[in-house]
Amino acid sequence: MYKKQKVKGVDVNTANVKNVVIVGGGSAGWITASLLTRVLGKVLNITLVESEQIGTVGVGEATIPPIINFNNALGLSEQEFLKATKGTIKLGIEFENWKQQGDSYMHAFGGIGKDFPFCDFYHYWLKYQKICQENNIKPADFWDFSLNYQSAKSNKFAKIRNIEGTTLPGLTYAYHFDANLYAQLLRKYSEGQGVKRIEGKINQVHLNQGNGFVESVELEDGNKIAGDLFIDCTGQAALLIEKTLNTGYVDWSHWLPCDKAIAVPCENVAPISPYTRSIAHDAGWQWRIPLQHRIGNGIVYSSKHMTDKQAKELLLANIDGKPLAEPKVIPFRTGRRLKQWNKNVVSIGLSSGFLEPLESTSIHLIQSAATRLIKTFPHQGIDDVTVDEFNRQSVTEIERIRDFIILHYKINQRDDSPFWQQCQRMDIPQTLQRKLDLYKKTGQLFREQDDLFTEIAWQQVLIGQGMLPEDHHAVADQLSEEQLIDLMKNLKILMNNTVEKMPSHDEFLQQFN
Repeated sequence: MYKKQKVKGVDVNTANVKNVVIVGGGSAGWITASLLTRVLGKVLNITLVESEQIGTVGVGEATIPPIINFNNALGLSEQEFLKATKGTIKLGIEFENWKQQGDSYMHAFGGIGKDFPFCDFYHYWLKYQKICQENNIKPADFWDFSLNYQSAKSNKFAKIRNIEGTTLPGLTYAYHFDANLYAQLLRKYSEGQGVKRIEGKINQVHLNQGNGFVESVELEDGNKIAGDLFIDCTGQAALLIEKTLNTGYVDWSHWLPCDKAIAVPCENVAPISPYTRSIAHDAGWQWRIPLQHRIGNGIVYSSKHMTDKQAKELLLANIDGKPLAEPKVIPFRTGRRLKQWNKNVVSIGLSSGFLEPLESTSIHLIQSAATRLIKTFPHQGIDDVTVDEFNRQSVTEIERIRDFIILHYKINQRDDSPFWQQCQRMDIPQTLQRKLDLYKKTGQLFREQDDLFTEIAWQQVLIGQGMLPEDHHAVADQLSEEQLIDLMKNLKILMNNTVEKMPSHDEFLQQFN
């Protein structure tokens, strides 16, 4: 039985948290289980309840670089991971038709150009653009100075820490992989570390009558699984956090108007490109994610501007190979749960909210939430102070990611469809508006503490979609025209020479076949 006491005005549940029950499997469930057992397995009893009768979304196939740190924390070798998940390398995301039809740019991982104190490289590039215009010199593209971009477009990859003979950083990368295979790998890992898996569908959730905490979940066969802390990984069903606790939802569909997706895998084609493609269409966009054994495809769209039938036909007309499954429609509502942690239930994955997969953040948000739970783990009892801090951090994280995704829609320059025109006209969050106002006037971009996306990420989207600032930083004027032109020339040569020596991405992947 749960007991509560007051500590300096703070509600506290004095029951030690010893038994953790994860409800739901898939990527969210097994990522959470694997990290919990790795870090706290000696002091917790961890049980995961899932049913093979309940399918998972399973289309989150692209990631961002922090996944490397997560896998390292588990002790998973890259070779084991890539072989088990049919994974490939991801150097960035190419955005096609987002500015206007026929235009493209890349959000490439890693650095661009050379690091300077007090002033980002792109301020030097902005000044260089003006010099080129004044002297009728053909300017270099911003991505001429991105090693990731040059490697990606050349279909090359090598694990290099620094460009030879310099202090310039090498390649920064993430992965494409089969999310279902990743969940299977982490299940094997977790069970090997002592996580108990129970097969079954939940029929009823039992609450403590005194404080409203979840006491146990009951399966269809009558088996009851009790716990001190429950983690809701039931996807959009949100069985515990919403259907049981009625937590509430903050809707962001007025900023992110797409509300459906259709996914379909197709046969692979060579070469296997080491980047994701995001291709804008009349009422949304299409993803293309190359794996070792197939290509993951999908379309994200607004049902107010496109029917399911139209979206399906558009998707199937724009894939590279024969479809390997029937296209699957996935409705969604962008937003977040009012509280990611409510009472003794923590929601992780789609149960906590949804941001469309434009910047491949879904799996990262799962890993981040699991990490945040460990950092704030309430082993001596659940109290409001801890819960509030967890929720504060989760809101800050997801709202900053939300703003970055809204940016792509807001600054499009397309005039060929009502959908894109609506995105141009829409009001945006004040947090994003302040950032854009400062950038337009001064060229300054500031990354706040714990922001997921760097200034370089913002620069690429802004420049790629045609938004250049009115000014550059004064520090960039320290270099003369000759010095600046020489700098750009030498950097470009370094990038080209480095890429030329790299093996192909396909050659790198041969070791995992």
